[in-house]
Amino acid sequence: MSDRDYEIVVYGSTGYTGRLVAEYLHKEYGDDLNWAMAGRSMEKLKAVRSEMGLPDSVDLIVADSSDPATLKAMCERADAVITTVGPYQLYGEPLVKACVETGTDYVDLCGEPAWMVDMIDRYSEAAAKSGARIVHSCGFDSIPFDMGVYLLQREAKAKHGKPYARVRGRVRKMQGTFSGGTAASFMETMKRAQKEPHILEWLKNPFSLAEGFQGPAQPTGHKPILDEDLNSWAAPFVMAAINTKNVHRSNALMGHAYGEDFTYDEMVMTGPGEKGEAAANFVAKQDTFGKNPPKPGEGPTSEEREAGFYDLAFIGGTKDSGGADTMVAVVTGDKDPGYGSTSKMISEAALCLTRDVDRKTTPGGVYTSAPAMGTALIERLEAHAGLTFRIEG
Repeated sequence: MSDRDYEIVVYGSTGYTGRLVAEYLHKEYGDDLNWAMAGRSMEKLKAVRSEMGLPDSVDLIVADSSDPATLKAMCERADAVITTVGPYQLYGEPLVKACVETGTDYVDLCGEPAWMVDMIDRYSEAAAKSGARIVHSCGFDSIPFDMGVYLLQREAKAKHGKPYARVRGRVRKMQGTFSGGTAASFMETMKRAQKEPHILEWLKNPFSLAEGFQGPAQPTGHKPILDEDLNSWAAPFVMAAINTKNVHRSNALMGHAYGEDFTYDEMVMTGPGEKGEAAANFVAKQDTFGKNPPKPGEGPTSEEREAGFYDLAFIGGTKDSGGADTMVAVVTGDKDPGYGSTSKMISEAALCLTRDVDRKTTPGGVYTSAPAMGTALIERLEAHAGLTFRIEG
C-alpha cells in the first residue's frame, strides 16, 4: 500500500471533461477509491463538487500550472494524477515536471505530437530515475487504436508465430463529436509550427515519437481509396495523425515487437460502390474539425454522450494469399468517443497504473498505453469502461 494521501487526483476537475472523470470515478468506485479533485479555485471546486452531488469526503486541492510549488505539493500526495487541462503545450509541462520530480504516475489526453516530442526528450531519463510513469494520449486518441493493434499483434504471434508487417486501422462506425480540447490543441500546434518550421517535419513524420527510429515508408491515408478486400471505400481520418505516431512509438518501446518493417495507417470506411466513393470524397474535402468546433469547456449533452459509440477494425495481412493469413481485431466503445468514452478510458488507465502494473513490469519512463499497460489495460477497460476487444471471425 502507498503511504500517500490519495490513489488518484483529478487535475482540472472543474472543466467539462474533468467533471466527467470525477463523476465516473465516484459512480464506478465510490468508497473503494481514495481520490481528490484539484483545480485553480477552491470556491469553484466546492461549487462543482456540490453540483455533481459528490460527498464532502472527496477532498479538494488548489493547484495551478502557473504556480509550480502547488503542483509539486499536489503530486507529493498522489499515487497518480489524471490531467484534463489542455492544450498541453500551453499548460502541461509544469505538471509533467512535478510528477517526474515526485515519482508520481501521470496520464493525460494529449494529441499534440510536437509537445510530446519535447516531453520525451526532456523527461525520459529523469522519469526512469524517479519511477514516474508518464503516459500520454489516454483518451480516444489513442487508447482504442494503440490497444487494438496490440491485441491483433498479440493474437497473430499466438496463431502464426509472428506479427503482421502490415496493419490497417479502419473506423467502421462512429457517432459522437471530438472534444473542444482536441480542436484547441490542433490550433495551438499550428500556431507553433508557424513560429518553428521544423515542427512541420515532426507532424509529417509518422516516426516522430519513436526517438530516432525511422521505419519504412508508410501509407499516408490522405486521399480516398478503395479497400477491395473490405468491399468499401475509405476516407482520411482526422485522428490518424496522432494515433499512427503513438502506435509506432509503442512498437519502438516494445523493442519493435511488430517488426522494424511494420506499416500502419488509419482511415474511415464509407461503404461500397458509387455511394461509398462519393461519401469518401466528401469526407476528404471537409475542414479538419468543421466550421464551428466545440470550445474547451463545451461538450455534448448527457443524452448525446449516451447515444454515441464507435466500432474500429484492425486488419492484419492482406487477401493476396486467399485470406488464410488475415486476421481482424475489433474494438468497440459504448459512449461518444470524445467525451463519454474518453473520460472512462483515462480513469481506468490511471487505475491500471496504480493497481495492475507494478514498477518492475513497467519502470519509470515516458510511455504510450500499450507498452505501459498491455493486456492489463484491455481487461480493465472491458470490465469497467464499456469497451470490447475481440478477434472477428
